[in-house]
Amino acid sequence: MQQPQGFESSDSSLVCKLHKALYGLKHAPGQWFERLQSTLLLLGFKPSKCDPSLFVFSSKTDTIYLLVYVDDIIITSNNSTLLQSTISKLNKAFSLKHLGSLDYFLGIEVHHLSNGSLLLTQSKYLRDLLTGTNMLESSPVSTPM
Repeated sequence: MQQPQGFESSDSSLVCKLHKALYGLKHAPGQWFERLQSTLLLLGFKPSKCDPSLFVFSSKTDTIYLLVYVDDIIITSNNSTLLQSTISKLNKAFSLKHLGSLDYFLGIEVHHLSNGSLLLTQSKYLRDLLTGTNMLESSPVSTPM
């Protein structure tokens, strides 16, 4: 077991005694993300300056975007062969489970169009919000009250 970051002990002969499962430790998610991040860096990904959970691999002709949210990973690329190769490499380091194509994420619906592009909408999120506030049958107005 590796001691969590920030742990300081003046006695080097002391060890940690585990009182509960590793999955319950508050440091476990951070350590998992650090391991994922180091693996992605070894594969040539660079973290985004705007969002630390977005990683980008870029070459002259190919790009891969990989977004991490809690324990979910969304990955896309303009090169399907490179994408499958990257997924295989990640699967060797982590236990991955493919959940199919992306349809809904953080309140955003993803529609796959026939020309290969994506249409992003929030209509389901808004419908759910209006239903939850009993305003689904309300009439919209152009000016606030």
